[in-house]
Amino acid sequence: MNWRFDDLLTFLDVMETGSITASAARLNLSKSVVSKRIADLEAALGVEFFQRSPRKLLPSAHAVDFMEQVRPLVKDIMDAAETAGRRSGAVRGTLRITAPMTFGTLYLGRMIADFARQYGELELAVEFDDRMTDLVRGGYDVGIRIGVLKDSSLVARKLCEDPRIVCCSPSFAREHGLPQSIEALGDYSCIDYSNVNTSQLWQFENPADPHEPIAVAMRGRIVTNNGEVMRDMAVAGLGLALLPMFIAAESLRNGTLIPALPGATPIPYAIHAVYPPTRHVPPKVRAFIDHVVRHIGNPPIWRLSAQSPASGS
Repeated sequence: MNWRFDDLLTFLDVMETGSITASAARLNLSKSVVSKRIADLEAALGVEFFQRSPRKLLPSAHAVDFMEQVRPLVKDIMDAAETAGRRSGAVRGTLRITAPMTFGTLYLGRMIADFARQYGELELAVEFDDRMTDLVRGGYDVGIRIGVLKDSSLVARKLCEDPRIVCCSPSFAREHGLPQSIEALGDYSCIDYSNVNTSQLWQFENPADPHEPIAVAMRGRIVTNNGEVMRDMAVAGLGLALLPMFIAAESLRNGTLIPALPGATPIPYAIHAVYPPTRHVPPKVRAFIDHVVRHIGNPPIWRLSAQSPASGS
């Protein structure tokens, strides 16, 4: 028996969802068809990929190894076929996007909506998650990353650089006073971000040595994995927060947050679009990244909104 490409695609989908039922729903197939495709692939290759039980579908070590080998190859094939078959100027197929939750809900969602209106032949699958997502294993075409990029094989394009700011509510400032130096920050309660180590989060530019940032050990009374929650806790007067401007801008503009240490410069965050390496960047990926760059602008749109009405902007 020869294996079929549809069987391979179904296998990858089942590995991603972890369930025949979930894959059947996503692929718009019956569970029996999905099960038969998996069984046919196993028979063709002479290997058992899953341990089956009434409640669970457990992938074998063979399944995991096979998935890691074939997923990037399948993506290359799909991208090549899409490129070869596209009409002039057409952007088609399915674009899978992953991005951080707060940036996605505050800004990216509207950009994606406008992108979808422009390219009616393109299907979009969008997932917002603050956890670092493996693009290749997850089958994503493009991701948005905020902060320092870790070494990886991904191709990165910088969208913008976003400053960060130490801020608090006016009520917190009245009750506790404001820190007068970076070193004094450690005496204050803060709202921390659980997805980044505290010593990596609270870092500031060092005028004496640009290559050695100043790190501060903070007392995190409240820790959360979401930037909007950090902002809301700070607005409620529960501590200092170190926030990227795309989260803090509106609250700074309306006065519910104020700068707590204007004399210090936190290490800024860069915002990148990343995608798996490929010989030819798919038109859908290139078009999407170009679209986001245009919509973010320079300076970014949220920095303009943070300026006071008196500035004339």
